[in-house]
Amino acid sequence: MSEKNIDALPKNATEAQGLLIRAFYEKCGDEILPVIDNILGRQGRALGLKVRSKLPDCRLSTVAAAFMKNFDPKTVEVVSVSDEKFHIRGTKCPFGLENTTRQLCEAVMAIDSELFSVATDGKTKMEITKTRAAGDSTCETIFTAKA
Repeated sequence: MSEKNIDALPKNATEAQGLLIRAFYEKCGDEILPVIDNILGRQGRALGLKVRSKLPDCRLSTVAAAFMKNFDPKTVEVVSVSDEKFHIRGTKCPFGLENTTRQLCEAVMAIDSELFSVATDGKTKMEITKTRAAGDSTCETIFTAKA
């Protein structure tokens, strides 16, 4: 292992997953994005089913409350949470995708998109309004209940 690789040791499994995703993206470029989206979307669906099985209902606020238990409050702020909207702002990408591309962020965020969709019985959509991957100062993600 080179010195550079030793400096980049991941702090947790999400960072390790991010290092792997980033390495594949750097090697394969945009061609790998559908694969990343598909695989991480499947991970999100599996997590959504697991979350859903443990919750008393599938309201957006209920799913958001369960989701928030995994946050680092130093890097993620809850802007708003209700049955209609869940808005979060982050100062750090948990996958370490800062200054890559919006498209890579969107492919990776298939995890959260699918998790929320499955856990709310298909009643939620996700929008990424800002992303550190594209060089924005924050990440902002909004989950809204479908009309």
